[in-house]
Amino acid sequence: MANHNHGAGDLIVEVAYATPGVQALVTLKLPDGATVQQAIEASGFLTHFPDIDLAVNPVGIFGKVCSLDQALKPADRVEIYRPLLHDPKDARRQRAVKK
Repeated sequence: MANHNHGAGDLIVEVAYATPGVQALVTLKLPDGATVQQAIEASGFLTHFPDIDLAVNPVGIFGKVCSLDQALKPADRVEIYRPLLHDPKDARRQRAVKK
């Protein structure tokens, strides 16, 4: 099978982050074996969005939460999620107590 337009061992991936007012998406070319964290660092989002804290913000690939050291596959979309302000279980419990 021919390898079109990419050097051997290159990964093309996307990194996405959204806030209520902004949706950011960047396409990156990374070396084979790159991780979720390396893609996020290469995206520049940590500089552009200082509210992102990788110790707090969950991350995932195509909507499935994963670890920062997860190895990427070609065409993966890395997503940085905003932390939940309230735990849904706690919120349900609090509503139940009020009733």
